[in-house]
Amino acid sequence: MSRQGKMQKLPHYQYLVADHHLQYHYSYTCIKSNIAVPTGLQNADPCTARGCKWKRNRNGLVYVPYVIANQYSPDEIQVIKRGLQSFTEVSCIRFVPHEGQRHFLHIQSDSGCYSYLGRQGGGQVVSLQRPGCVHHYIVQHELLHALGFHHEQNRSDRDKHIKILFENIIPQQEHNFMKRKTNNLATPYDYNSVMHYSRYAFSRNNEPTMVPIPDSNAVIGEARNMSPNDILRINRLYCDIALKK
Repeated sequence: MSRQGKMQKLPHYQYLVADHHLQYHYSYTCIKSNIAVPTGLQNADPCTARGCKWKRNRNGLVYVPYVIANQYSPDEIQVIKRGLQSFTEVSCIRFVPHEGQRHFLHIQSDSGCYSYLGRQGGGQVVSLQRPGCVHHYIVQHELLHALGFHHEQNRSDRDKHIKILFENIIPQQEHNFMKRKTNNLATPYDYNSVMHYSRYAFSRNNEPTMVPIPDSNAVIGEARNMSPNDILRINRLYCDIALKK
């Protein structure tokens, strides 16, 4: 919320990441998200070097305040809190209840699964539409967006690992598959990243939109938890874990 007690309207759509692909990957056709923007940078978005990175405290921890809207069942709240807690177990990130801090996440059941990219200032929405988005791995996925991480298949080195089949992609959704200049934090391309789209994401014809190479049978986009590389990237970006020389 702003100081006036209202949710701050973020000025730049370019920082919003709408995970339309979830309705295909998780077979929940009621999920809708009508804003998707081709920022498309995975691992750490370059904005993390320009101010969208959450600040680290003097004690070495990164506190990210949050509010959970009064829209969820007790069981759904537990799923969300378990996703928040999972970062504490593997990194210096600490999602903490909002107590008047200026910058915070407002977790709510809006239209679809989406998050702003990195810290945008004031209160920023993380949408986990119920019931389709309230799953542990989706909670982690959207929180990683909020920390400044984007999708795996947009990496600068992706052409060595995956082939994009643009002829099978829904029109107007091609931007989700564009290759970008990325800060990969000296980590390898990861089919098992919780940030990787599924093989049929945004398919217009039930044919694959992505095929891994050189092994076309490799499993992609089916992670149910953060991978070791996802965790390593968080620690390298936020927790002062040195990059390999």
